[in-house]
Amino acid sequence: MNAEKPEDPQRQGLRERLETILIRTEKATSWHDEAARLRGLLNHEGYVPIRTRLASEDLDFLAGSRADLLRFAELGLRLLDLHQPRDAGGITSDTANPILRCRSCMWRWPCPTFRAMSESFGHRDTALSEPA
Repeated sequence: MNAEKPEDPQRQGLRERLETILIRTEKATSWHDEAARLRGLLNHEGYVPIRTRLASEDLDFLAGSRADLLRFAELGLRLLDLHQPRDAGGITSDTANPILRCRSCMWRWPCPTFRAMSESFGHRDTALSEPA
């Protein structure tokens, strides 16, 4: 009698967004070795003299950003797996739309964790939605 509910479209969109970030990051080349090579090109003002100004902090960021983003996207997917809706099991007059609670924290769905993730990752900006 408890038929499997279809996936929440907002949650599914967030999952697709995080998986896209993860896939693009996995395909990207690490800047770790390039950042080390570029560090040797720093001038006396602390910048690499190319078309853009790269400070030492920029090179530090580029060196670790791929690994950091992979871990961050994986964390987002794990949190999304933990925080998903489930039927609260109560009596309701609207059987088509039962009351839902978060499987992990038991807050009413959507839970605060899911809402925060959705606000942070849910809206696609043009830079990330264009093919790499």
